[in-house]
Amino acid sequence: MTSRLHATRASYDTVAADYAELLRDELDRKPLDRAMLSAFAERVRAGGGGPVADLGCGPGRVTVRLERLGLDAFGIDLSPGMVEVARGAYPRLRFEVGTMTALDLPDAGLGGALVWYSTVHTPVGELPGMFTEFHRVLAPGGHLLIAFKAGDEQVRLERAYGHDVDLDVHRFPPERVAGLLRAAGLSEVARLVREAEPDEATPQAFVLARRTGDPQPSATPR
Repeated sequence: MTSRLHATRASYDTVAADYAELLRDELDRKPLDRAMLSAFAERVRAGGGGPVADLGCGPGRVTVRLERLGLDAFGIDLSPGMVEVARGAYPRLRFEVGTMTALDLPDAGLGGALVWYSTVHTPVGELPGMFTEFHRVLAPGGHLLIAFKAGDEQVRLERAYGHDVDLDVHRFPPERVAGLLRAAGLSEVARLVREAEPDEATPQAFVLARRTGDPQPSATPR
């Protein structure tokens, strides 16, 4: 595991309980975010369903929303602390520790994958390999929804959720994310960019994509 991943995991282990409490009802105030989740769930169900992985699930608050939308959802997160909180809050759901760069999942086994702000600590140069991994675990025709902070900069974060942390936050241009997904064999279905809410610093972006082809050679990790 790289030093960046170690720092990210340690930071989220530290903030896990307070993060879960502070963001517990966040989606109740964000109708456009909920609409994208609902559209994703409808697309997955229309495609025949199948397991849906909430990748970077944190304390499980979005995983359980997927379940309530009729999906067979489970969560994976880098942080054991977050997974512990999620298991305690939603014992009927499955949560595992893992990394999005090397998912312990079979090829083509998922009907859908959710990446809900889970790439915000990932440099843009590492996205192609990660997106190729998402392609690997999705069944043909399976859907992916990714949410991220729109922009084109890196911000240093040393204090968050009442704790000291060691994190870099990356903002991505939506067109670049869509292009990298396309290169990984994930064709864009829809895109939403909304203005920042009072508690947000930047606009927020959402891209819904579908596995339709094979990754381009340049998108395949060496």
